[in-house]
Amino acid sequence: MPHHGNEEEHASEPVSFRDNRKIDPETGEVRGQQNDAGAPAAEESAAGGQAAPAGDASEGDALAQAEAILNEAGAEGGNPAVDVVAELRNDLLRLQAEYVNYRRRVERDRDVARDQAVIGVINTLMPVLDDIDAARQHGDLAEGPFAAIAGKLENALRTYELTRIDEVGVAFDPNIHEALMQQPSAEVQADSVSQILRAGYRKGDRVLRAAQVIVAVPE
Repeated sequence: MPHHGNEEEHASEPVSFRDNRKIDPETGEVRGQQNDAGAPAAEESAAGGQAAPAGDASEGDALAQAEAILNEAGAEGGNPAVDVVAELRNDLLRLQAEYVNYRRRVERDRDVARDQAVIGVINTLMPVLDDIDAARQHGDLAEGPFAAIAGKLENALRTYELTRIDEVGVAFDPNIHEALMQQPSAEVQADSVSQILRAGYRKGDRVLRAAQVIVAVPE
């Protein structure tokens, strides 16, 4: 039989073949999927390095992340659940206190704005009240429809805590009285209001206008 080339070179080369049998003749078990070299794919993955991950389920799991954070905090010391609850409770109490303060501040500002509006209206009506006093002193408002209208106006203003400063014989108080004249008198022991020239007004404890008076002083 003719030979081509070097017979010794051909004799030294090993003969390789691929065993494609799905049943292992020695163990009788079904073989897995094999690669080109004949080794199972799983073994090649293990020998060649890390296998491709099928997907990290915990990476997108918020609960797992939260649990990991709590476990990490617990490893540092203390009970993480108790610490979180205490922190949330403190935040809630702080927010509640801020809301209560905000509501009180809003109510206080609303009351101040309402009082300022009422005071503005009263200041506008003071000249009218002075005309009513002058007409009453001259006897023009003893009776009739104008007297009834004047009475209704004064009663309406009293509902807003408006009071007159027009007492005679009381001690002179520079906070509510404006002295236009002084008259010596043997009947007084201290400075006293002897006559009201123009009535004053106050709303509650706030003086809107001092009364113009004549003061009797001791001789």
